[in-house]
Amino acid sequence: MQFDIRRVDDTASTNDDAKEAAAQNAPEGTVLWALQQSAGRGRYGRQWQSPLGNLYFSVVLRPKNNFACYSFIASLAIAEAIRKILPKTNIELKWPNDVLVGGKKISGILLEAADDALIIGIGVNVAVTPENPLYPVTSLALETPIPPTLETLLNDILHSLAVWCATADAQGFAPIRTAWLAQARKGAMRVKLSSGEIHGDFVDLDETGNLRLILADKTIKTVAAGDVFF
Repeated sequence: MQFDIRRVDDTASTNDDAKEAAAQNAPEGTVLWALQQSAGRGRYGRQWQSPLGNLYFSVVLRPKNNFACYSFIASLAIAEAIRKILPKTNIELKWPNDVLVGGKKISGILLEAADDALIIGIGVNVAVTPENPLYPVTSLALETPIPPTLETLLNDILHSLAVWCATADAQGFAPIRTAWLAQARKGAMRVKLSSGEIHGDFVDLDETGNLRLILADKTIKTVAAGDVFF
């Protein structure tokens, strides 16, 4: 996959910019990168604080596979890029799409459909550690004395993203699922659903990426959407 990176100093939302580009037939691999956003957002419409110093970009894809698997692809790509910077730090993946450094959230991913395109929005805390009322957070500046440049980190993530997208095109979700599970944070967890909360122990992912938990009564619960807390 070839990437066409379009950088601006500031914008409202790189995902919105990518949607507009996709509507104008931008090719797969078009990347919208902004140094800051005034209206960045995460899952469920939550605000994504976007000050100068962190990485914010969105990629236009036109995938052949189920859109859902690309959340896991993006997580794998971010984790691989961060491991190059922090090779001795514990880096884990948390369902559905968080990357944890030392147990703290360092990035966010937002997938949105745009006609026949898929937009993957990615934010990584590099120089600034925004407050997050839901989860403990960190940034690369807190983890290493010499964080990478934004351009270096962007290129490393895109390189890994291209590799995993090619894998998905050739082999489907199975190798993505295997790689993600090998890096997943497991154990007891609380999952907040739209209808309430459940508590259980991580089992695995099903073949479409849904979370599977074993509850106290030994039944298996499959979760398609929710927030996970440890």
